[in-house]
Amino acid sequence: MTTIRCDIVSAEAEIFHGEAVMVVATGELGELGITPRHAPLITRLKPGHVDVVLEGGERQQFYVSGGILEVQPQVVTVLADTAVRAADLDEAAAQRAKKEAEDALSSRADAMEVSEAQTKLAQALAQLQALERLRKNLKH
Repeated sequence: MTTIRCDIVSAEAEIFHGEAVMVVATGELGELGITPRHAPLITRLKPGHVDVVLEGGERQQFYVSGGILEVQPQVVTVLADTAVRAADLDEAAAQRAKKEAEDALSSRADAMEVSEAQTKLAQALAQLQALERLRKNLKH
């Protein structure tokens, strides 16, 4: 077996379904590279990128707001509240969200607001990083 099926699903829709030679995602403990015959596992994902490498070497890039990654013998499943193709991300909106979160953190609001601002900041930074990774790959 040289490929593994990959499904990326958000709360709204299935974002990707296809065969891959490798899936790369950011788990809670670091970067994961999943290839065919990988050991089964379940882990939480941090907000960040998911890269799917297809048989011909083409790379599909996605942003997820966090979620769950499940690896089974024939399939990798990414379940996320939000999943977007990296090319569809809105850089201006991500920059605004980053600024708003930084402003909320600097105002030293109550603990609940700080936690929410930190989450929004992490998501905005992850979106911007996904856009930067997409730009770098387009240059090569």
